[in-house]
Amino acid sequence: MRTLYIECNMGAAGDMLTAALIDLLDNKEEVVAELNSLGIEGVKYELEKTSKCGIYGSHMHVYVNGEEEGEHHHHHHHHDEDAHDHEHHHEHEHHHDGEEHDHEHHHDHEHEHGHEHGHSHHHHSGMHDIEHIVRGHLEISDSIKDSVMAVYGLIAEAESHAHDKPVTEIHFHEVGTMDAIADVTAVCYLLDKLNVDRVVVSPIHVGSGTVKCAHGILPVPAPATAYILKDAPIYGGSIKGELCTPTGAALLKHFASSFGDMPVMKVSAIGYGMGNKDFEVANCVRVILGEEEDKTDRVVELDFNVDDMTAEGLGFAQEMIFAAGAVEVFTTAVGMKKSRPGTLVTVICREVDKAKVVESVFEHTTTIGIREKACQRYVLSREFVTVDTPLGPITKKVSTGYGVRREKYEYEDLARLARENNTSIDEIKKKAGI
Repeated sequence: MRTLYIECNMGAAGDMLTAALIDLLDNKEEVVAELNSLGIEGVKYELEKTSKCGIYGSHMHVYVNGEEEGEHHHHHHHHDEDAHDHEHHHEHEHHHDGEEHDHEHHHDHEHEHGHEHGHSHHHHSGMHDIEHIVRGHLEISDSIKDSVMAVYGLIAEAESHAHDKPVTEIHFHEVGTMDAIADVTAVCYLLDKLNVDRVVVSPIHVGSGTVKCAHGILPVPAPATAYILKDAPIYGGSIKGELCTPTGAALLKHFASSFGDMPVMKVSAIGYGMGNKDFEVANCVRVILGEEEDKTDRVVELDFNVDDMTAEGLGFAQEMIFAAGAVEVFTTAVGMKKSRPGTLVTVICREVDKAKVVESVFEHTTTIGIREKACQRYVLSREFVTVDTPLGPITKKVSTGYGVRREKYEYEDLARLARENNTSIDEIKKKAGI
C-alpha cells in the first residue's frame, strides 16, 4: 500500500505542504511548470532550495501579479515577540471580525490585485465566487476540483461556527484570492499526482500563546483552526505563535486517512517543506512516502442491542452510521431478556471517527448503551484501475497482500452499463469480456 506520512512537528501551512510534496520528486522543475500551467490567474510558483538547522529542503514562493505575499509587510507581529513567522508570515492578522478571515497570506493589508476575472479591488469572496474560479477556470480534473472545494468547505464551516453566521454569509477576506487558491490547488494537485492509497498525519503542533489580529488578540490555535482540527490530535508547546494555519489544518483534515505515529513502511522518498523563520527546531513540514507491504489497522468495535426498532428504522440507522464514518455495520439476530427476539448491531470504525459514529448511533437508534473494544484488523491493500472494454471503461478493484491477489469489477459501473444497455449484469460481463 502506497502511504504518505505527514510530520507536523512545526505545524503546517499551504505552501509548506506544497514545497514538501514537490521535494519528494526528482523532476521538481517539471512539476513546478505543471503548477504554473493550471490556469490560476496571475499566479506564478517558484521553488527555492533552502536549509533549516542543516537540513536541506524546498521553499515555495507564490507570486500574484508579480508580487509575493507578505514581502512588503514584515512588520506585523504576534502578541509574543518570538512569534512563529511562517512562510510569508502566514499566521498574522486573521481578521476575525465576523465576516472576514485572513488566510495564511496578507495580514492586515489588502492587495488590490484586480485578478478576479476583470474585477479590480476584490477583497471578499464567498463560496460561490471561489467555486466559479475553481470549477470554471482551472485546468485540473473534476476530482481535484472536488478536493479543492471540500477543503474550502471545511474552512467555511469553521468560520461559520466561529462567527455564528450561516455558511452562505461567510466571506473570505484573503482565503478567496488567487494566492490562497494557489496553495490549496497545488496541494490537491500534488496529492492526486502522487496517487497514494492513504495519508497518515502526525499529531499537529499548533503553537501557543496569542495572535494579534486586526480587531484584537486571539488565543492560539485561532478559533477556525481549532474547530477544523476537532477530533484530530493536536498539542501546544514552548514556541509562541500560530504554527498551523486554517488552510493547513483544512488540507490535513481533508486528506488524512488517519492520525498518529508513522506506520511501518519501506521508505522510497522524503521531502522537506521549509518556512521562513529559524528556530532551535527545524521549521519545516516533513513528508515520507513509502510502501506498507502487509497492512494492519487499529479500529474500534462498537456493539449495542435493540429489540424495539422496525426493520426500516434499523436499515435507515445503518445508512446514517455509515455516513458518520463507520467502516462496517452489520447485524446479528439475538435473544434478549424476557425471551424477546432482538438485534445485535456491530459497528467497526477508526478511532478518529469514533465520536461522530457514537453520536449517530444514539441519534438514529433506540439503544441507551454502547460497548467498545479495540481491535486489530488485517486488511489487503487496495487500488482501483480503469479497464477499457468494448462497452467503455470499467473500474476494477485490485486487492493484494499476505501472498494473495484478488480482482473485482465495481458493481456501480456494471449496473450503470446494464441500465444503459437494458440488459443484465452477467450479460454486460460477457460483452465486455471480463
